[in-house]
Amino acid sequence: MTGNMNPITLEILKNAFTAIPEERGAALKRTAYSPNIKERLDASCAIFDAEGRMLAQAEHIPVHLGAMPLTVDFALRHFDELHEGDQIVVNDPYNGGSHLPDITLIKPIFYSTELVGYAVNRAHHADVGGMTPGSMPGNSTEIFQEASHLANF
Repeated sequence: MTGNMNPITLEILKNAFTAIPEERGAALKRTAYSPNIKERLDASCAIFDAEGRMLAQAEHIPVHLGAMPLTVDFALRHFDELHEGDQIVVNDPYNGGSHLPDITLIKPIFYSTELVGYAVNRAHHADVGGMTPGSMPGNSTEIFQEASHLANF
């Protein structure tokens, strides 16, 4: 985008974009079944533009939010075309994830038929497989013993 934006319009847009992940986080926590999300508040939300750049993030878990742009970049490199209703699910700790129980959902946002951005959330799930309940055994020697690895594109 080129040119100057009216400061009033800029402030309105900034607050609107900031409110989106805050409201999404509140809805996620309110509707969650998992105590990790509902009670421990171990979830984060952000919104990204069509190129995968973070526009706004809620004040949730810093490690989630700091790594989230890397996860979005990783995921978008694997999909040439996304459609209405698609979602990308990733939990790869080697590509912007924190650990396997933190699952990231990336939902493309369309206006008419044009991709305009992504709604992204990351939440810690109680058990995503592995050799012990809870998905984080202390005696694991490789990542596949810890939990299911969803990012095998």
